[in-house]
Amino acid sequence: MIGNELTFKSNVVFEYLEQSEERYVVQQGGTRSGKTYNILLWLIFSYTLRHNNQGKTVTICRKTFPSLRASVMRDFVNILTEKGLYFPDAHNKSSHEYELFGNTVEFISLDQPQKIRGRKRDLVFINEANELTYEDFFQLNIRTTEKVIMDFNPSEEFHWIYDKVIPREDCRFDITTYLDNPFLDESLRQEIEKLKQTDEVYWKIYGLGERAQSRAVIFTFQTSNIPNDAEFLAYGLDWGFSNDPTALVGVYSKGDNLYFEELLYEIGMTNSDIASRLKDMGIQGQIIYADSAEPKSIEELKRWGFKIRPASKGKDSVNAGIDILRRHKLFWTPGSNNGIKEMRNYKWKQDRNGQTLNTPVDAFNHLIDALRYSVYMTKSNPNYGVYHIR
Repeated sequence: MIGNELTFKSNVVFEYLEQSEERYVVQQGGTRSGKTYNILLWLIFSYTLRHNNQGKTVTICRKTFPSLRASVMRDFVNILTEKGLYFPDAHNKSSHEYELFGNTVEFISLDQPQKIRGRKRDLVFINEANELTYEDFFQLNIRTTEKVIMDFNPSEEFHWIYDKVIPREDCRFDITTYLDNPFLDESLRQEIEKLKQTDEVYWKIYGLGERAQSRAVIFTFQTSNIPNDAEFLAYGLDWGFSNDPTALVGVYSKGDNLYFEELLYEIGMTNSDIASRLKDMGIQGQIIYADSAEPKSIEELKRWGFKIRPASKGKDSVNAGIDILRRHKLFWTPGSNNGIKEMRNYKWKQDRNGQTLNTPVDAFNHLIDALRYSVYMTKSNPNYGVYHIR
């Protein structure tokens, strides 16, 4: 309760922060544990309010600005808006700062070096901290006077956070899971718990919030902007609706390099919604390769004027597409958050003895499937079964 009017729902992460007296607070967790959302609640309704008009500076950061803007910055504004606390005059969109209860909340990314090495701050919240290098963390840490808060999913078994931060005496470390989020939709809870039967490693990371690293990850990749002289190949589209997102990706080529740009990743989209979004993005004359399992949807978009074609599918098309992709150097654009997450986690099935099988796990593959359609249709030669590598 704030005053006599505003209330909010929080989980244990909020309580952990209320209790902490340590300089460092590390919140490790599985998917949907509510850690990021509750850290924001604490920053808004506890820290900044408690220091009313004291001129505190709170920095919220992530590795890249597109990722920052699409995730934690959006959640911050949504929380303020829902509680009637968002005032346009308090939001400097040029500097990405918000004046809150007489304090400044700024949003920065590690691709803004002048801000990382700029003014001091009282508190820093590092979202998805495992994306940062130790040097990134060091630069933020030495310019922070009071508290450093970090959150992440433990998708890497070995990381500097485990070696250099968590062992400190002045560090509080908590692990939370989806079970700590009482507001989670039951359908999402069931989806997470399916991992118990389908994938032991994924269950450990995303279900139990424990550190693990799969040795069966299929792709290696880097992040990069698309070069100006890269050749556009095609768009790839994977259908979705209730549980699975509709996923759209743009695919570009330069030499042996392939570049992927996430353009759409949303649930609940009808064909009409998809058509409207494609028009908004100016996609009408370019080729789109889509999952051939939905011929009615393809025909509907075709009648609306889109140059959409079914991607060839067969019993070996998935592995053939993977084979083509693995003959290239792969790059995601920095703001392709879901694509990056999928490619980090897309892996081969393993048998009971941990031996890798030649079949990918059917998970983390919506954008992967979309880009695979595009690459397979533009880079293969079906007449001869030979793959052409640029």
